[in-house]
Amino acid sequence: MKTDILAFGAHPDDVELGCGGTIAKLISEGKTIVIVDLTKGELGTRGTDQTRKEEATEAARILGVAARENLGLKDGFLVNSEEYQIEIVKMIRKYQPEIVLANAIDDRHPDHAKAAKLVSDACFLSGLRKIETVLEGEIQEVWRPKQIFHYIQWKEIQPEFVIDISEHLEKKLEACMAFKTQFYDPASKEPVTPIATKDFYESLTYRAQNLGRLSGVAYAEGFTTEKLIAMKNFDGIIL
Repeated sequence: MKTDILAFGAHPDDVELGCGGTIAKLISEGKTIVIVDLTKGELGTRGTDQTRKEEATEAARILGVAARENLGLKDGFLVNSEEYQIEIVKMIRKYQPEIVLANAIDDRHPDHAKAAKLVSDACFLSGLRKIETVLEGEIQEVWRPKQIFHYIQWKEIQPEFVIDISEHLEKKLEACMAFKTQFYDPASKEPVTPIATKDFYESLTYRAQNLGRLSGVAYAEGFTTEKLIAMKNFDGIIL
């Protein structure tokens, strides 16, 4: 299945929080996008791995992604090992994306930065012909994405570019709130966590609004990049 973009998240809901608006926008423009969650989020204070699975399925439906997979790696203990790299390589070769979206390069949760490096290294290794992978009984073709972009999460990282999500903020919020066990719910009896507060929910809007203010649009999501972006012309730039 050839896709335009493969979006990785250390946990179910990372992708929605970090770049859900961008995904909604690109899908509306005809791009094919697949989400791959590295872990089940089984260490989360609220909910269970089963509720996270159900919520991830609903969020994927809301965004309209072509598929969503979960690699079942160990939540809280991601390591940049050969075993984990190979599992990600299999996904990259299966979906053959031009662009990979990955976790923030630095963040409050240690899994996020680890996932950023793990996915980045796997993207390189996926292009090496002497690394052989087999999926569903077939030897996979090598594939290396052209770009890796890292979305921004808890920490305020200076973006290197932003995507205008002004027409898609509501869909991002809807997809995020599909993870109803994880986020703000005044009726919930579960322990309150930093992401389960009203302030965190409101931050999804005001942080996007601030990036929009700085870039001349209503709402935006920010990204960092691993290499310079070459542009053929100035088409598409909002002036």
